[in-house]
Amino acid sequence: MNKTVTEIEEIVAMSRGDVKAFNALYARYHKPVHANILKLIDNRELATEVLQDVFLSLWQNRFKIQVDRPVGGWLFVVSYNKSLNVLRSKLKESVAYIANYPEEIYAEEDSSIQEEIFNKQMEILEEAVAVLPKRKREVFKLCRYEGRTKEDVADLLGLSPQSVADYLKQSNKAIREYVAKQYPAYAERSLLIVFLLANL
Repeated sequence: MNKTVTEIEEIVAMSRGDVKAFNALYARYHKPVHANILKLIDNRELATEVLQDVFLSLWQNRFKIQVDRPVGGWLFVVSYNKSLNVLRSKLKESVAYIANYPEEIYAEEDSSIQEEIFNKQMEILEEAVAVLPKRKREVFKLCRYEGRTKEDVADLLGLSPQSVADYLKQSNKAIREYVAKQYPAYAERSLLIVFLLANL
């Protein structure tokens, strides 16, 4: 509980321009965010550039960050989208067209459309996580948003590492199914978020 209150205080302070609060959030989240980026971009130098871009966006958008939303979720989605943008750029350099890739990877989008997509991704992800059973939701947030290892989460919650792995796998499946059922028109784009979830 104290950790959540501290993070909320840090987000509020950051929104007022407090660099120390921003640095505290960076210290807490840069490793899990970097790990997420590396799942898509198998190049450490490029992944580090994306990481810097993600946290630059956090600072630039500090006035827009909602304290009732987990900043880990925000960073998760932003890092994913920025990684996709890098992949899209690389694909354009090397391949004219790949039929199996979603069309939006190639489409140029203006900032208002990107903002709309981001907000929808956040909304869908949060909604899907919220309907998970309590223990699965705890495991999911600790592993995905906070970047904790399965062993750490197992110790924290009094579970076996295998149980944590099982809960995580079941949560990933439940989120994918929820998105497909509740947002069929948005499923393909939204499931791009979930791609990361299946790779931890």
